[in-house]
Amino acid sequence: MSETAQRAGLREWVGLVVLTLPALVIAMDFTALHLAVPKLSADLQPTSTQMLWIVDIYGFLIAGLLVVMGTLGDRIGRRKLLLIGGAAFGAASVLTAFASSAELLIAGRALLGVTGATLLPSTLALISNMFADPVQRRRAIAVWSTSFMLGGAIGPLVSGGLLETFWWGSVFLPAVPVMLLLIGLGPVVLPEFRTASAGRVDLASVVLAMASILPVVYGVKELAKGGLSATAPLSLAAGALLGWVFLRRQRRLTNPLLDLALFGNRSFNASIGAQTTSLFVLAAMQFFLMQYLQLVLGFSPLAAGLWTIPAMVAGVIASLLVPSLAQRISPPRLIVTGMLLAVGGLGIIAGAGSSGVGLAMAGFILLNLSLNPTMVLTYDLIIGSAPAERAGTASGTAETGNELGIALGVAIAGSIGAAVYRGRLTGDTLPAGTPAGAADAARDTLGGAVAAAAELPAGLGARLLAVTRDAFLHGMTLTTIVLAALLAAVTGTVALLLRGSGAAPAPRDDRVDESADESANESTDEDDECGEPAVVG
Repeated sequence: MSETAQRAGLREWVGLVVLTLPALVIAMDFTALHLAVPKLSADLQPTSTQMLWIVDIYGFLIAGLLVVMGTLGDRIGRRKLLLIGGAAFGAASVLTAFASSAELLIAGRALLGVTGATLLPSTLALISNMFADPVQRRRAIAVWSTSFMLGGAIGPLVSGGLLETFWWGSVFLPAVPVMLLLIGLGPVVLPEFRTASAGRVDLASVVLAMASILPVVYGVKELAKGGLSATAPLSLAAGALLGWVFLRRQRRLTNPLLDLALFGNRSFNASIGAQTTSLFVLAAMQFFLMQYLQLVLGFSPLAAGLWTIPAMVAGVIASLLVPSLAQRISPPRLIVTGMLLAVGGLGIIAGAGSSGVGLAMAGFILLNLSLNPTMVLTYDLIIGSAPAERAGTASGTAETGNELGIALGVAIAGSIGAAVYRGRLTGDTLPAGTPAGAADAARDTLGGAVAAAAELPAGLGARLLAVTRDAFLHGMTLTTIVLAALLAAVTGTVALLLRGSGAAPAPRDDRVDESADESANESTDEDDECGEPAVVG
């Protein structure tokens, strides 16, 4: 096969731009919700548990369905699933924007999760098919990954501006025109890929996957509430048991939902672990910092969004530099160095305090500058570790880890922060004379405290805000320290797993090139002939 035949042309690069659209929207949607938390808290008055579900349910459903959708895309066609998912995601965005209660908003976010799960595996799998040349593939993944950061940078501006003028639900509406653009351009510039060997989706595995994740999250949230209820440990135990049943079933199936054979590769394991933990940390800190800027420091949504722009831009620039850096420094060394720098960024944020907005944002800049290149490099290792006919499943597995990291980051870190917050507001901590209703709202969430303080006399309201903001800061600081310890531990493990691994394995490039060359003819059954099971490892 000639070098020219391996290299992507104009159509593939234009197609890459189209494939960045779903990533852009998902990143904007994530940032938008965090900015909208204060306004929707005042409007819908969700409980602290409902608020965490509003933020989390989207990520958990995506995490539970990504591998399913990756396998489905391998079977029915990756482009076809992408276009169907884009249309459904746009419709779900409209329904979510006009939710009139906390329960309806949770349902809308759940629908966004189901439809969003169709988008990411298809985009990453198509990239693996369209860009056979290893250098071009790394650049393409860098551009695709950077689109997340670009969405994170644009999101605060767009959402902040909308929140200044419109209701909180308006932040979900920008997804609609972007999805329309995807649907219009996709059939023109994106090729179709499918494989008849993908196997049928095992519905029992889908149910078990979701049934194992959600009880664990529910148990974590119940633990954060405190008390002597047996609900939390029972829920955690049930989730662990169902997870064990799920794994046993995957080992017996001919076409498993989660291909455990992929985890026999050390580079794959290290990459999944690094990605999941990195997004766990980023999601948790963004969740806290958006509330810190608005509810502690009193910034408007637009001002809060503007403060995060430097961090997002730093992430974009760092991601774009990855292909050049990876030619001079080994990817494993870059990954480990980035994660170590991120630990330092968390330390800076932990020391920010109530008057340290500059310090907090400096730490957030370092966090994005160091972790976003890690994402690009680990994606490349993951794609290089999988055979062509399992590209959808491998990318779905990677995105499952990512979305699970984002959702768990908010759920677990948010629960730790909430537990500390409530622990500091017990007894007579609140100012004397605080009405019972205002006290209950203040103990539940900081958003509730801000809303309650606005209804109280100026002096009493100011004292209530001082106490509750201090409690929130203690929760954020302790959680940040816990995140730093977790990231340091994972960094050490990743360094051991990647020792001596170098770049993505060379045999994978030969296999991908053959797949891509055949797929350039846009045949619908080419993947049946390019599998080469011997390379699975």
